[in-house]
Amino acid sequence: MAFAESQNPLRVHRIPQSRYIDAVRWLSPVSPSDRFAAIAYFDADTNSPSIEIAYVDPNPQSSSPTLTPQSSWTSPSRISSLKTAHSTPQPLLAAATFSGSLHILASDLINGGVMESEATVSQLGFHSGPVSAVDLREGGTECVSVGEDGRVNLVSFVGDSSKLSYRRIFDANGLVGYTAVKWASPSEFATGGYGFGIQWWDQRTPGGPVLQFKGNWCQGKTSGIVHSIDIHPSRKHTCLAGGSSGTVFAWDRRAAQQPIVLSGAGTGEAPNSLLSESEVWEVQYDRYTRRSNISNISSTRILPVMICSEDGILAVIEQGEEPLELLAEPCAINSFDIDQQNPSNVICSLEWESLAILTRS
Repeated sequence: MAFAESQNPLRVHRIPQSRYIDAVRWLSPVSPSDRFAAIAYFDADTNSPSIEIAYVDPNPQSSSPTLTPQSSWTSPSRISSLKTAHSTPQPLLAAATFSGSLHILASDLINGGVMESEATVSQLGFHSGPVSAVDLREGGTECVSVGEDGRVNLVSFVGDSSKLSYRRIFDANGLVGYTAVKWASPSEFATGGYGFGIQWWDQRTPGGPVLQFKGNWCQGKTSGIVHSIDIHPSRKHTCLAGGSSGTVFAWDRRAAQQPIVLSGAGTGEAPNSLLSESEVWEVQYDRYTRRSNISNISSTRILPVMICSEDGILAVIEQGEEPLELLAEPCAINSFDIDQQNPSNVICSLEWESLAILTRS
């Protein structure tokens, strides 16, 4: 398909690593010139999973930035999901594993990025099998976890992050599996799973989701999976989702069961552009938008979206426009993150044991 050409200069720097990268996240800087990233590694030779805090040096004296490891934490199992809460100077990390445990980590960026394990939830019954996804509520007081076992758990930090308690919000007993989760407000969050379905939860209304979006719109592709969800803080009525077969869509909760398809499987009413033909692993609203454009975007229009995919695409999708391709790699792009303080900076992990740092100017 046709891609729009970027009108802004784009600098891409690839930094080879010696291990597989499962996830990467920016951390809130302690000063405008500092950049730190949390990287989940897996060493296949030694079967060793870990998380490292690295200082990202823009290195103005050279043509490419460098990564300087600051601290490391060894995980008991491979990382399945990694999220951050942007609290300075000690941002919290929530790391979920394939063995079904959840770990809360704190990193002191003022004192060299020292990382410590604050608390762990690993008791029998938390999850049966891998934790598919977690999300930290801003402020770092609660974390929600979901799994293909059908369990939805809420982990609370009582007093401080070293004292955890959790309660089961829902258990589908394996009849329904969840693969993505995202907070929308202090009491609401959304989950995604099989069949391109999305569920909306409200802690004030216990017993199950208060609203569900069924995936019967996608021309029989009910085997599709939602891999990632994002919710913009100014438009909490809209859930953005990315998943199987290159599908990226938004669900406006005010519009019942009618999706807004940005790429991939359509409703049958009109063809949709196919940005990718494989799994869309992550979606995020792209806050790198010129201010002159923000005020002109209607409340019913989907804000620009960045996606990464199994077939090596990193791109920005804007409703009604040609996609803007940022990267086209010969391998999968497994995860990415947009710097919240400086959205021109993007970091992403490549399947072939490399990191890529993009700077849009």
